[in-house]
Amino acid sequence: MKNVRIVDVLKSGQVGTEITVKGWVRTRRGSKNVNFIALNDGSTINNLQVVAEVEVFGEDFFKNINTGAAVGVTGKLVESGGSGQSVELQASALELIGAADPDKYPIQPKRHSLEFLREVAHLRPRTATFSAIFRIRHAMVFAIHNFFNDRGFYNVHTPIITSSDAEGAGEMFRITTLPAKDAPLNEEGNVDFTQDFFGKSANLTVSGQLEGELFAMALAKIYTFGPTFRAENSNTSRHLAEFWMIEPEVAFSDLNDNMDLAEDFLKYLIRYALDHCMDDLLFLSSRLVEEEKTKPADQRSMELIEKLKFVADNDFVRLTYTDAIEILKNSKPNKKGKFQYPITGYGTDLQSEHERFLVEQEFKKPVILTNYPKEIKSFYMRLDDNGETVAAMDVLFPQIGEIIGGSQREERLDVLERRMDEMNIPKDDMQWYLDTRRFGGCPHAGFGLGFERLLLFVTGMSNIRDVIPFARTPKNCEF
Repeated sequence: MKNVRIVDVLKSGQVGTEITVKGWVRTRRGSKNVNFIALNDGSTINNLQVVAEVEVFGEDFFKNINTGAAVGVTGKLVESGGSGQSVELQASALELIGAADPDKYPIQPKRHSLEFLREVAHLRPRTATFSAIFRIRHAMVFAIHNFFNDRGFYNVHTPIITSSDAEGAGEMFRITTLPAKDAPLNEEGNVDFTQDFFGKSANLTVSGQLEGELFAMALAKIYTFGPTFRAENSNTSRHLAEFWMIEPEVAFSDLNDNMDLAEDFLKYLIRYALDHCMDDLLFLSSRLVEEEKTKPADQRSMELIEKLKFVADNDFVRLTYTDAIEILKNSKPNKKGKFQYPITGYGTDLQSEHERFLVEQEFKKPVILTNYPKEIKSFYMRLDDNGETVAAMDVLFPQIGEIIGGSQREERLDVLERRMDEMNIPKDDMQWYLDTRRFGGCPHAGFGLGFERLLLFVTGMSNIRDVIPFARTPKNCEF
């Protein structure tokens, strides 16, 4: 008999049908007459209760039907007499496919800390929490491609290996085939990368933006969605060394168009999650409430579904950096010294606490900040007419702060070259990028959304290591 997914069994509720299901045992409880097995196959947050009579299978059979074991069950779907489920499976055949030694299997039917589960990341998808997170992760991947495809964008696979530093920050992982010991040196005594695989120094990319711009100058509307890497020695709950980025780039587009696209994009993704992932979201919401019930009321997170609707149902406030600084400078938290990083005036690089104040207290809506001082933004952002600010934008969300960063790009060759000189970006290595301004250049704009940052918001998790299958962080490269 063909195997049926548990999510389809629970949706159909076709009492009286004979079915076969296969999955992993979440829990088993029993008496001398009957065993109740909570079975889950990963297709839903909800378990299917299997009722297996001892006289049919024998008492000894159930000794190996423990948490974590893989089993196959054939039987008749019947109305459930218990609470919490409408149907259950009356087993007529029960197969142990893969045993799980209860003395060694680390995922037991009890509450485990997230820190412990990171140590067994190869098994944590079997827990309710992480199966929910990774089903939502899949749904968001699908929604992202849907959004752009429906709007005429083309997906471009930009290089993972690159010789350029898109951000100019230098925090990159180097790739080399040269020997770790006694690498060849040049006349200056430095490593001679002309003898390396690529004939030059190469790194893992921090962004696909620059290459994305090249394709936007031919296909008009493109987006990238791929892994990016940053060698930042940070162990915070918001940083990963390997993460995924979504970066659209649109020709003949300005800052206002860019803000419209970012707002439409985020609202679409949030609504998609609400429409397609509600069971998992409700589970994660109740988990968050339980986790935070000991906190003072004013320190608890916004309820998850409410938070998602907060974004989906509100127009985003659009505010210049200059106006934001004035609001923050004159705010009660700043005047009373409550900010960890006080706002002293124009030029301050905003921190998460400032961004959250604007969203959660000042406007009570998502906020898009624009027109930052040029000194705190990247070389490729279009210089405003005042010569002091750039056409940049950051989208700010509740509880998370910045979720999107973007800009209108500098399309004027002379201005771009001047900005590169000011920020010590080597023009000789970037002639291919400058060619897009020399030959048929046009105004264009784009942004970057860190996929794991989005997932933190959608799932309500507090640590970015818990929304990626296998986290890569300083001193951690397991699995």
